[in-house]
Amino acid sequence: MYDLFKLNNELRVVVENIDYVNSVSVGLWVENGSRNEDIKNNGISHFIEHMFFKGTQKRNSKEIVECIENVGGQINAFTGKEATCFYIKTLDSHLELSLELLSDMLFNSKFDAEDIEKEKSIVISEINMTEDSPEDVLADLHSEAIYGKDSLSLPILGTEDTVNSFDRDQVKDYIQQHYIPRNSVISISGKFDMKNIGVLVEKYFGKWKNHDIHKTNYSSPLMFNNHLFKKKSIEQLHMSLGLTGVETGSKDFFPLLLVNNFLGGGAASVLFQKIREEKGLCYSIYSYMACHKNTGATCIYTALQPEYAVEAINTIEEEISLLVKKGISQERIQIGKEQLKGNYILGLESTSSRMFSNGKAVLFLNRINTPEYIIQEIDSINYDRIMDVIDKTLGKGIINSAYVGEALDIENIKKILSKENYAFTSHGKSTLV
Repeated sequence: MYDLFKLNNELRVVVENIDYVNSVSVGLWVENGSRNEDIKNNGISHFIEHMFFKGTQKRNSKEIVECIENVGGQINAFTGKEATCFYIKTLDSHLELSLELLSDMLFNSKFDAEDIEKEKSIVISEINMTEDSPEDVLADLHSEAIYGKDSLSLPILGTEDTVNSFDRDQVKDYIQQHYIPRNSVISISGKFDMKNIGVLVEKYFGKWKNHDIHKTNYSSPLMFNNHLFKKKSIEQLHMSLGLTGVETGSKDFFPLLLVNNFLGGGAASVLFQKIREEKGLCYSIYSYMACHKNTGATCIYTALQPEYAVEAINTIEEEISLLVKKGISQERIQIGKEQLKGNYILGLESTSSRMFSNGKAVLFLNRINTPEYIIQEIDSINYDRIMDVIDKTLGKGIINSAYVGEALDIENIKKILSKENYAFTSHGKSTLV
């Protein structure tokens, strides 16, 4: 049973009662992430996420996690491009504790100046740690290749310089502007009393005020024709190829999801079978969708020996061209639909995944995507819709790319990707010109 309602302060609350489980997951979602920042305060959303765990007027940092872990629960948070989420999963008997703790962190965090300075070192260590991960470096590099200087390209963690610039006043001002009920959602999934849930949420979040009239406005960025290379002394070349995708909430989401799974969504996918199993060029290759407000991309990732890169890209282009020309057979479409439904229904067995799904849908789309709606959308996929979405996305070919590694055969890759003026950049990144 679902319900979606608003408190008087415009805070949206989405609840899903699942009476056959003994757990409940609670998430506080705020429509704010690195996309809401600029080059001067980049990373502040992620930094604030950390600071909410550093202590309140009634709990120190240890007590915040202890009060949940001591009852066998889990507490965590994440910051993304467009949202921040604080979430707790416990036995159903501890639902009120979860709501009380989230409200305590939100309204009573101290943001002690000494804690802020300590946390800067921790976050900078996290930034440095990502530099040791080629996949993380590649993700940020490809975002820049896709979106240029748009805020969507900014790294979620920020930079060492921006993190070092944060102070208490800046943190508190940013929270007052962006952490407001009009901009937020409480998502609850699991076992609880539907009759009293509104009263319980009101008790802990009803006094939350919209201090500033803040409206989240998103750009509609174009996808750039950029190709970036960052030199790093590692054995393999990590690469990410970008194609057109769909925006959050698009009617083409499920057809493209099926196409994506067929192309590179698992071990039975075209790219895995062709490039890994048949040609032995890599260990890992997959494709995925990155959907955002007003824009989206489809990306293909692989890591391989540098000397195999040209053959791999050439093969990927060939397989994409074949898919654009021939589409997917009716048999494979039916298999793809069953895969999507199976993956979705299996995910429903977790109260956490249901809380995440409901919270994100209400935050960005102002609606609940019920199981009936999802299954209906998947069942409605047909050959014509598949061909239409392929034409609008993969039909445009590889638009941008990013590479991280010791060496790159720039000249031969340029020949494969020679649609227009490719600018391969080297800066630490390298421009392919």
